[in-house]
Amino acid sequence: EEDRSRRGILLRRVARIVSNLILTLLIAIVTAWASLALWYRLPAQESMRGLAGGLFILIGVSTIVALFSRLRRPALVCFIAAFGAVVVWWTTIRPEDHADWAPDVARQVTGTLDGDMLTLMNVRDFEWRSDNDFTERWTSRTYDLTKLRTLDLFMSYWAGPEMAHTIMSFGFEGGDYLAWSIEVRRLKGGEYSPIADLFKSNPLVIIAADERDIVRLRTNIRHEDVQLYRLRAPPQKARPLLLEYVADANGLAEAPRFYNSITTNCTTTIVKMMRAVGDTIPFNWRFIVNGYLPDYAYQRGALDTRIPLPELKTLAHIGKRAGVADNSPDFSRLIRVDVPSAQGAQTP
Repeated sequence: EEDRSRRGILLRRVARIVSNLILTLLIAIVTAWASLALWYRLPAQESMRGLAGGLFILIGVSTIVALFSRLRRPALVCFIAAFGAVVVWWTTIRPEDHADWAPDVARQVTGTLDGDMLTLMNVRDFEWRSDNDFTERWTSRTYDLTKLRTLDLFMSYWAGPEMAHTIMSFGFEGGDYLAWSIEVRRLKGGEYSPIADLFKSNPLVIIAADERDIVRLRTNIRHEDVQLYRLRAPPQKARPLLLEYVADANGLAEAPRFYNSITTNCTTTIVKMMRAVGDTIPFNWRFIVNGYLPDYAYQRGALDTRIPLPELKTLAHIGKRAGVADNSPDFSRLIRVDVPSAQGAQTP
């Protein structure tokens, strides 16, 4: 009986230690999130934001210490109350609709559909000479969806092989291409920050543009490593995805949403759209570390699997061809020379 009692006491102690360790981890995570949220989004001077974030860190550390004392319960109650106050404040933060936006993300594309005719307003067609020197052009265009033929994926690598910006481009009979890019709507003079944009720093914007604008900007002006992959997507699959882009763009024009570096970015938003039009796409880690998205697409048979993946990746680099094409009206055709089309490729 005495041994059983000792074992019971030991088990309770172990359970308490384990529960305290789990609580410690949870409190540490919540404290880090809340302190960063206060630092990035509290509408106050930098010193006050730092003070607020530091104060929450102090509350979190004090709570963790109190877990191993008799003050465990009141400390937890105080921590939960403090975190609840931060959450209530957090839910009041809404994205701005009107501000002094950077020129390249100043307008949100919108569209209307009349039968098979899609009319888009605010299609971007900038002429770039440098990142800071350009001619602004925003146009209205009409596309006949019965002439939609292809769907292509651009991967623009700006931070090593792990991370890339994705652009989807819809090709029409006659050589017209319409590229879609999901981006951060920065203020004029603002910069993209993956950390800051986890904390409601900037709204989301969907840009529809000429490839000579949005692709050339990244190949010829920013000198990013841009790769082009031609997808195995028949028109009947590409059309609903294009219309989902339009619907999402119209929705953003009505109700702005925040960009999020993990949950609502250029890749995850595309995946959500494809699911919305009926494609079954299970979650994959490459949606987050999106530089490896071509590998995932190849495994799913969305690329030309008749060619080995390393060779396909070599052919996908368009930097040299884009440099030669430069500002040519034939830019879209020239960058596709030698890039294999996946039409007719079979799923492995």
